Amino acid sequence: MEEENEEIAFENKKGKMQTKNIFLKILVGDLFEDFIIKQSKMILWVFFLILVFISNRYSCSKKLAEIRRLTAKLELVKYENLSLSTEITTRSRQIQLEDMLKEKGINLEMAKTPAIEIHR
Repeated sequence: MEEENEEIAFENKKGKMQTKNIFLKILVGDLFEDFIIKQSKMILWVFFLILVFISNRYSCSKKLAEIRRLTAKLELVKYENLSLSTEITTRSRQIQLEDMLKEKGINLEMAKTPAIEIHR
């Protein structure tokens, strides 16, 4: 009976010492040092992946900004094209052409009969 009590007391004392050792290792940093050494490859791999994800996000945000800038520029070019095509259409109307010919003093007239189409 005494031996059992001594064993139980020894195990309790041993358990308390182990918990004290764990706390001491945590405070000193030995526990984490062992973990870091054992898991160093995994830690480096995770660090590398984090860098890849950050650089990917940065490049995507730069490309999105470029797309927005080019889209705005495209809209401006479309409006400019529309205004120029309207101006060309206005200048090339038949009446406008006749007036320009009269101003220049050229004696050309529009045909009185429509053009004849020849089909084979």
